[in-house]
Amino acid sequence: MKRSRFTEEQIIGILKEQEAGAKTVDVCSKHGISDATFYKYKAKYGGMDVSDARKLKALEDENAKLKKLLAEAMLDNAILKDVGCKKMVTSDVKRDAVVHVCAQHGVSQRRACEVLSFDRSSMRYRSVRPDDAAIREAMKKVASERRRFGYRRIHVMLDRQEIVMNLKKLRRLYREEKLTVRKRGGRKRALGTRRPPALPSRPNERWSLDFVSDAFTDGRRFRVLAVVDDFTRECLCLVADTSLSGARLARELDSLIARRGKPRTIVSDNGTEMTSMAILKWCRETQVEWHYIAPGKPMQNGFVESFNGSFRDECLNETLFSSLAKARAAITAWKEDYNTDRPHSSLGNITPSEFAMKMAM
Repeated sequence: MKRSRFTEEQIIGILKEQEAGAKTVDVCSKHGISDATFYKYKAKYGGMDVSDARKLKALEDENAKLKKLLAEAMLDNAILKDVGCKKMVTSDVKRDAVVHVCAQHGVSQRRACEVLSFDRSSMRYRSVRPDDAAIREAMKKVASERRRFGYRRIHVMLDRQEIVMNLKKLRRLYREEKLTVRKRGGRKRALGTRRPPALPSRPNERWSLDFVSDAFTDGRRFRVLAVVDDFTRECLCLVADTSLSGARLARELDSLIARRGKPRTIVSDNGTEMTSMAILKWCRETQVEWHYIAPGKPMQNGFVESFNGSFRDECLNETLFSSLAKARAAITAWKEDYNTDRPHSSLGNITPSEFAMKMAM
């Protein structure tokens, strides 16, 4: 508002002259004001003393301050509501929020930092870290090829490419690139302690087997027989078919024995195929000990159960099968990758084939 060139005391003095009998025109001419200005003064200060005018001025100043404080508080509240839905943890997110507030609400950077409780020195800080573009591209390439790999296994795969870095740095880049693998729904686990199973001490000492089921795109079901060497963690076979009987299971075991030799023990659950007459006859003829786990205790067959989880997560859930031939081709390719290229965490992040060769030396 334009400031008057007369103080309150001077304005009241002008009005007193007119009240004393001087003509309004003469008073206006004497002080260089117009009739409209004179009557505006009279409407505001008519009948007041100097003390009253000072009190009015003080009230107007106080009212202006209160209005300013209220406007600032309302603006602060609007800013906080605008960014309140955003989770601001890292400095980068807070910097983006300050820039947004300055552009959206027309406030200064100082004001925005004050409202958001963000230090201005942090706002003006510019990172001197390298952008690590090559590492990010290599990491994204591995993640796109192996969509169910977390940052630990990606770290192993990059290490094989001679891209060496700290695991914590890789995890930071992994999170920045939003490559986090979403966990699929788990199952409830029984409480209490479990005695760890006795581990085999050499290859072919103990095999574990189980069946996994899936469906084609047209809804038909098929099953996969999985056999694992509990010592080397190698997948010995993955047999896919629409029907797998006990006799077929015996034939597949005979084929495995012809290639690898006879195991000392085979562990399985109590499924109808494993308890069939064909398997009982096979055990009697081959003199292979067959151990059945307790009903409802799948963790007694934990090696193949763990393998089934990886197999389903990385192959079955990631691929659509339109026919049995395509399913067999994809499953065979995944088996070869599992044995020869995929790092196994329980083997020190080497492959099962490398571990088997190491044990054979």
